[in-house]
Amino acid sequence: MSTMRAVQVVGYHQNLELADVEKPTPTGPFDVVVKIGGAGVCRTDLHILEGQWAEKSQVQLPYTIGHENAGWVEAIGSAVTNVAEGDKVIVHPLITCGLCRACRSGDDVHCEANAFPGIDTNGGYADYLKTSARSVVKIDDALEPSDVAALADAGLTAYHAAAKAAKRLTPRDRCVIIGAGGLGHIGIQVLKALTPAELIVVDRNPEALKLAEAIGADRGVVADGTHVDQVLDLTDGHGAEAVVDFVGEGGATREGVAMLRGAGDYYVVGYGENIDVPTIDIVSSEINFIGNLVGSYNDLCDLMALAARGSVNLHTQKYELTDFQSAISDLDNGNVRGRAILIP
Repeated sequence: MSTMRAVQVVGYHQNLELADVEKPTPTGPFDVVVKIGGAGVCRTDLHILEGQWAEKSQVQLPYTIGHENAGWVEAIGSAVTNVAEGDKVIVHPLITCGLCRACRSGDDVHCEANAFPGIDTNGGYADYLKTSARSVVKIDDALEPSDVAALADAGLTAYHAAAKAAKRLTPRDRCVIIGAGGLGHIGIQVLKALTPAELIVVDRNPEALKLAEAIGADRGVVADGTHVDQVLDLTDGHGAEAVVDFVGEGGATREGVAMLRGAGDYYVVGYGENIDVPTIDIVSSEINFIGNLVGSYNDLCDLMALAARGSVNLHTQKYELTDFQSAISDLDNGNVRGRAILIP
């Protein structure tokens, strides 16, 4: 058997380990094996190590993590016609059946028979990844896998939430974006491309806000304790029509709800804490809480169109695959600007 390198979860609350494992080969007719050109490092990977997903995913340890992947097609199953060996691709994070009601509706994220490499089966912190023909999107020749890898999940999640928000926003509206980090800086660019609403970005890091304003934010507000009042001032005392929360922990939701106007929409993207809002407040202000998982295959195709025309650029910090521990530690300690990418 030929082997490859893979970074694996060997136990919860333990460090990841580099292992030699069997290189995947196409076994089913629709299998696609991708040679990884870049694998994004995501806060969800930290949550996996903390055991937050153990119950939900029921994954057997050890396994390889990494759910933001791009690279080149290495091998294909006998029935694959949409890509050929050597094609440059980004990988939709889920492997889906194509046959259930959700898939037939284009809502493949809710496929009844899905597998999620990096969450409940082997992912892309490795030399190669096995996925399916339904999951690969050919990318423009001008794009490099290591530059776009994190668009597969961080970008796709940000796109999914931003596109939902953009459907409701008008030129008179304000949209507050909480968090201008890995996801937030993509969400800002997508919102800029999709909606004429005014974009107000809240982050505790002044450097992140500088980046946010450079890529399309109309206003940057430092989260220094006065930020809720500042946002209320910027919205004539009413609050914003939409809040897109890329943080979802550390008190962000309480502050986010305080920045929302009546009948406003609160898009939950980042996660980690509970939302604690009296039901009478939800009823009397008629606000909506909207969960956002990852986007669909079509969302990813739309996002790649924005990337190809230069409307969405990912700010990345690159690490060798063997240097995975530095990438994880840097992310955990808040030292990554944009997105960390592992390169085999």
